[in-house]
Amino acid sequence: MPAVAAVRATPGVAGFFFDDQAAVRGGAPSDGFAYGGEPATPGYERVREPGEALLVEVELADGRRARGDCAAVQYSGAGSRDPLFRAREHRAVVEGAVADAVVGREAGDLGATVAALERVADDRDLHTAVRYGVSQALVTAAARARETTTTRALAARLGVTPATEPVPVFGQSGDERYRGAEKMLLKGVSVLPHGLFNSREKWGEDGRGVTEYVEWLVDRVADLGPEEYDPRIHLDVYGMVGDLWGPPYDRAAVVDYFRELCEVAGPYPIQIEGPMDAGGRAEQIRAMAELRDGLADAGVEVDVVADEWCDTRADVRAFVGAEAADVVQVKTPDLGPVTESAGAVLDCRGTDTRAYLGGTCNETATSARTCAHVALATDAAQVLAKPGMGFDEGYMVVTNEMRRALARHRREPEPEPESESESANGDRPNLGATSPDGTHD
Repeated sequence: MPAVAAVRATPGVAGFFFDDQAAVRGGAPSDGFAYGGEPATPGYERVREPGEALLVEVELADGRRARGDCAAVQYSGAGSRDPLFRAREHRAVVEGAVADAVVGREAGDLGATVAALERVADDRDLHTAVRYGVSQALVTAAARARETTTTRALAARLGVTPATEPVPVFGQSGDERYRGAEKMLLKGVSVLPHGLFNSREKWGEDGRGVTEYVEWLVDRVADLGPEEYDPRIHLDVYGMVGDLWGPPYDRAAVVDYFRELCEVAGPYPIQIEGPMDAGGRAEQIRAMAELRDGLADAGVEVDVVADEWCDTRADVRAFVGAEAADVVQVKTPDLGPVTESAGAVLDCRGTDTRAYLGGTCNETATSARTCAHVALATDAAQVLAKPGMGFDEGYMVVTNEMRRALARHRREPEPEPESESESANGDRPNLGATSPDGTHD
């Protein structure tokens, strides 16, 4: 198999913006599409700044190339996440220490190349965005070298059987929660619409803004959705349950509100992401478990989704182990290598917790295609439509990538299993991943 011959990096743009979450939640005034006021999180020069990406290209000895894009989440610097990502600041380490570590290694040996990247990360404290983007290029290189899809390259490394049907896609509307949802309904999206309920103004008095929105959404399902359409309603509420009601979360006022949401949703399952931000992982796990227990005791069938303080694979394991969520978001840029995202999804297997392979609107088409393959390889419960907040574009990118890969799987035999190789920690599920470059399966 060909070896890695070179690693290059070029500053580029991401699909959305960096937002200072602390400033937004603290009441930063809207200024058209921008925000006024002063930033509250170190590293920000303004409350909203253009997203950045570092475009990585790995060249193989046979002349083929593989791409990956270093990108960070919209709310960089929030909670335990890495700080704001400035692409130009990280170019030198990618073309220097990272390149030195992987050049000359066999491109098809995914375990060895990712392990080499992680040793650099240990030595240099690499930003998670760098580990994310470089790993995409490495798994693309492995797929190129093994002449297979990135789904199968990753599945072979993990020792799992990939999905045979597309993973349900979750559409996100941003603030265009009405028009965006209507687009999703017309296209029959499996999980929708995100909604971006991140302020008291959007919630309304006693949360009526959200319940009225769900009422509207259910009506529009009947008006616009295809026949026999059975979507799952997923709302991201950015800790507003905690802001409006506070603990304890198993008390009647909180449970009754969730019961109302469930009743309004009618026949459609509903899940609420990020109900509170308790200020730390241990505190968040306790609060989420308390809410989940209260809902179960009351027979209220609303699922809760972990997001805040669930940023790493260790965090995912902690939430799953504590039975603190029905669903955990595997927030791909925050986990670093896409192999860690794949491993986090597999950590949910055999438990009562489902894995949502998420990420951020502030990624790129290349990283989104990567995640489509990670979702297929691990058979995640749902995968985010990304990048951007326009919905249509991200839905197209992720959906088409999955369909293209599955069509190729039906035509071609499976590749030979990857041999055991050098490992960062001996944990095989950490050492596989996937990523296309925008022009292949």
